[in-house]
Amino acid sequence: MKNVLWFEEISKKSLAEAGGKGANLGEMTSAGFPVPPGFVATSGAYFKHLDANNLRGPIGAVLNGLDVNDNDKLNEASEKIQKLIMDGRMPEEIRNDLVNYYKKVCERAQREVYVAVRSSATAEDLPGASFAGQQSTYLNIKGSDNVVESVKMCWASLFEPRAIYYRVQNNFEHMKVGLAAVVQMMVQSEKSGVIFTVDPLYQDPNLMSIETGYGLGETVVSGQITPDTYRIDKSLMTIVDKSISKQTWMLTKIGDKNQRVEIKDEMQGKQKIQDSEVIDLARIASKIEHHYQFPQDIEYAIEKGNIYIVQSRPITTLNKDKEKIEFKPVGSVTTSAIPEQKTSTTSTVANFSEAKILAKGLGSSPGIGIGKVRILNSSKEMKIMERGDILVTDMTTPDFVPAMKKSAAIVTNTGGMTSHAAIVSRELGIPCVVGTGNATQVLKTGVDVTVDGTHGVIYEGIVASAQKEQGEKKDSSMFAGESAPITGTKIYVNLAEVELAEKVSKLPVDGVGLLRAEFMIADIGHHPRWMLENGKGQEFIDKLAENLRRFAAAFYPRPVVYRATDFKTNEYRNLEGGEKYEPQEANPMMGYRGAARYIQEPELFKMELEAIKKVREVFGLRNIWVMIPFVRRVGELKAIKEIMHSAGLYRTRDFKLWIMVEVPSTVMLIDQFCEVGIDGVSVGTNDLTQLMLGIDRDNATLAKGFDERNEAILRALKRVITVCNEYGVTSSLCGQAPSVYPEFAEKLVDFGITSMSVNPDAVERTRKIVNSAEKRIMLRRLAMLTANLQKGKDEVSTSLEYDD
Repeated sequence: MKNVLWFEEISKKSLAEAGGKGANLGEMTSAGFPVPPGFVATSGAYFKHLDANNLRGPIGAVLNGLDVNDNDKLNEASEKIQKLIMDGRMPEEIRNDLVNYYKKVCERAQREVYVAVRSSATAEDLPGASFAGQQSTYLNIKGSDNVVESVKMCWASLFEPRAIYYRVQNNFEHMKVGLAAVVQMMVQSEKSGVIFTVDPLYQDPNLMSIETGYGLGETVVSGQITPDTYRIDKSLMTIVDKSISKQTWMLTKIGDKNQRVEIKDEMQGKQKIQDSEVIDLARIASKIEHHYQFPQDIEYAIEKGNIYIVQSRPITTLNKDKEKIEFKPVGSVTTSAIPEQKTSTTSTVANFSEAKILAKGLGSSPGIGIGKVRILNSSKEMKIMERGDILVTDMTTPDFVPAMKKSAAIVTNTGGMTSHAAIVSRELGIPCVVGTGNATQVLKTGVDVTVDGTHGVIYEGIVASAQKEQGEKKDSSMFAGESAPITGTKIYVNLAEVELAEKVSKLPVDGVGLLRAEFMIADIGHHPRWMLENGKGQEFIDKLAENLRRFAAAFYPRPVVYRATDFKTNEYRNLEGGEKYEPQEANPMMGYRGAARYIQEPELFKMELEAIKKVREVFGLRNIWVMIPFVRRVGELKAIKEIMHSAGLYRTRDFKLWIMVEVPSTVMLIDQFCEVGIDGVSVGTNDLTQLMLGIDRDNATLAKGFDERNEAILRALKRVITVCNEYGVTSSLCGQAPSVYPEFAEKLVDFGITSMSVNPDAVERTRKIVNSAEKRIMLRRLAMLTANLQKGKDEVSTSLEYDD
């Protein structure tokens, strides 16, 4: 096998040498399609590098007996192997070939060019195996030395943790999987996108769809923008439908890096490519489909009017047995200027397949909601909200809660699974779709819609089958289910709505692990300082105490952990009188909130403390505890305890003081917090994850990167739980991750967490997951103990034989 092959030397039969990506590019090049020039460092070159540096044995030794389910060991093995490959000296013949081929690409272009270096994995005996997305890609590489180094880095990426895990799970031998590296001249696209030669939604073999956006294609492929969509009748080669989307930014190369730049206002809402270019793309795509004799998913780029094909792969999501949705062309639609809908019209369709889709987003709370659209531009418009309306807004905050409680479903423009709308709607059991991007534009007040919170789709009119399903479920409890198993780890519930206290208390929970204050205070209506300054401080205390009493009574004698107010300044401003007292902050999420606020305004914090004292001393309900949110420094905790002492509240056997662990500094200093004196901690994974990863949890564009299972978060959790156990401090976690990811729950149990607190709809599921995790851990530890006992017996037996 040659070390390097030109695209022209490669065909679809070259999977073993060039991998899937390289083989397809070579096939299209040989067939005369407009593919940017390039070459492939073959899998043979990769194996020569291993053999020249005698790496097969050392790599095998690292992988032998590796438990890929142990993240720490998997990452450690990955780092060792990648270092072995990077430290190895590339054979001179391979290096020379790479340098010479890169120079020839530059000679063709008559300049030193930027290239993309992409991994293209393959297997000797499994040419059809898929290794997509497991290895690395390096963009904007310039200079022969950098090309050589990037190829080596691609080789090393064959042993990324995810790639090792995939091969073990699929029983692929590590040393039978090779890696080819595709080196291709970069196209600095002005416009780019994706072509589906068979529209994946309608699955009509005569209907093609083309998506287009400004700039580099990464934004379209990853879903960061909403592209233009064109649908083409393949037999007539005519555009039958188009949807033009407003695009405000794009990715483009500036210097050596891809950077986000704003698009000129006059260009944002325009059609990205001319109709003639749409047809040109369709013709090329049809030829590629005919060449492969199978529907294709094609990526393209346009630079200076020239069309380039940068990838083609078969569409794997087509389902021949699926009931097809009839395509009804609507002509040209611009999302920034949807024609006005008549509010007096109510349409009813039999089922979802007949319904027109108005908007799509992330389904964040399951269920079906049917009603009239009610668009709220701010919480100040809540008075126009009627019970049973569909609440549509840009995003929700705690002051929206009264309107949310009235709604049949909630739809927002922004946000992810951990946004306010998503969390609250799951707690209330209301269907919710977040991150639609344009719901407030495409939906019109007064129009009937059906919201599918499970799949993230908003349909026009009333879907009869959904209405029937909704009616059947109306009288059944959202909490109905078989009896949940007993667990050693306590399962608490998150709550905020006093109306749900009695109902949720019947769930198999050990108490309330997070009782949010914000909704109760929002119901009071006025800013606490306004209440205090207008002689209504006692009224505030009495109203809050009454709500707390109802929670404590419903769950008695189980503990109710009350999290003191954690309003941010922008949320406080929305309360009656709030504008007078709250500063304008650029980033309220990291601003004047939590513990720091109590220290600056102890008179307001003491009103909350008085309400707690009233519940405990007047109503005699001593199962109410306190949790302090957003604690940044040890000194803050000391000051908070002094304020509590001045109000007559001390830690006792039946009054516990918890703190939230949401800030990286609290993780690092958790031992010092324990030494100051606390009874428990609760990790707020939403804030902790966004602060540690630097990802705004409400940013729909970055939603995929927001993941509590990230190694950094797991290490933080392990440290907090371990240290707390050493000090006899209980540890908890409030979030949905344990109920969504069983492996995450098992990690927490293995670390030694005391409890987990989840939303009501996830209680029984979480208890079952934790029960299963506890059993697996006990069996694993029993097996280890048995093995150690057997080892001890063997050693004793050997010793006796030696003595004899």
